[in-house]
Amino acid sequence: MSKKPQKLNWSLLNKIGPVLALFLVYIFFAVLNSKITTLTAMETMILQTVIVAVSAIGMTLVIILGGIDLSAGSIIAFGSVVVALCMESLHLSPLLAAFCGVLAGLACGLFNGILITRLRLVPFIVTLGSLLIVRGLAKGISDSIPINAGQTWLSELLATLPDGQKWQLIPSGAWLMIILALLIAAMLRYTPLGRHIFAIGSNEQTARLCGVAVERVKVIVYGIAGAFSGLSGLMLLSYQEQGDPTGAVGMELDVIAAVVIGGGSLNGGEGSIIGSLIGAMIMTVIRTGCQLNGWPPWVTQIVTGAVIVIAVTVDRLRHRQAA
Repeated sequence: MSKKPQKLNWSLLNKIGPVLALFLVYIFFAVLNSKITTLTAMETMILQTVIVAVSAIGMTLVIILGGIDLSAGSIIAFGSVVVALCMESLHLSPLLAAFCGVLAGLACGLFNGILITRLRLVPFIVTLGSLLIVRGLAKGISDSIPINAGQTWLSELLATLPDGQKWQLIPSGAWLMIILALLIAAMLRYTPLGRHIFAIGSNEQTARLCGVAVERVKVIVYGIAGAFSGLSGLMLLSYQEQGDPTGAVGMELDVIAAVVIGGGSLNGGEGSIIGSLIGAMIMTVIRTGCQLNGWPPWVTQIVTGAVIVIAVTVDRLRHRQAA
């Protein structure tokens, strides 16, 4: 009797796939140009990754929930403007200004969650509208011009480490990202809220029948996602040293792509915080590798798009075989 062909272990592939992809992409560009292996290049890639990765932490929760948030890029810009405005016009301390930026993002996320749950609106439409509303608010409160934040300790969150602080290995903003990622990953794995998020994403009706407060969980998740995008706005301000109402345009696509490349499923019910961070790093490596090799921007877009399509295709094949 002929043996049945063994099915591919999609669960294992989903876990190691992002890490393997990051390794292969990095090796590919390292062979083409060894400059990407220098400490300066690696530090720059980490700095560029943090802005997308912080927002991707919150987006991971949204996608596991089975939702989507197209307003992330606008909230990032809005958060950076709020922080800069609080310091320059209201003369608040950097810490209080940073808190206001995160709070502004939280408010935007709660606004999305309330509209989605109370009015029973499709997340795609709600957040598409929020994308324009929040971007308009950012431009309105800043008169459509960047606001200089000045030199404070916030500027050092994503600054290149001076010689006396090389012991930190990576800037403070990157350490903050790692700590928050571990906390949210632990929340997903060990708390009732985390289990409810996965349950709703896997089958919302079943979760509702099991007593899960679906609407409340959705509002909480969108609020968390907004807060993380607001924090990402703080990181953008630290990197650019200004609050830019026109910044982070299209970054919501990078954030969503990071989650998808990292193993998140647009069908809901699946995702990984660590995978999303790796997905963000993959995109940064691609962008940096293309720049170092002098490739035009359209090549970078094609390569990044191809990686996203491959990730979605793998996810589709995995679900088809599981069915």
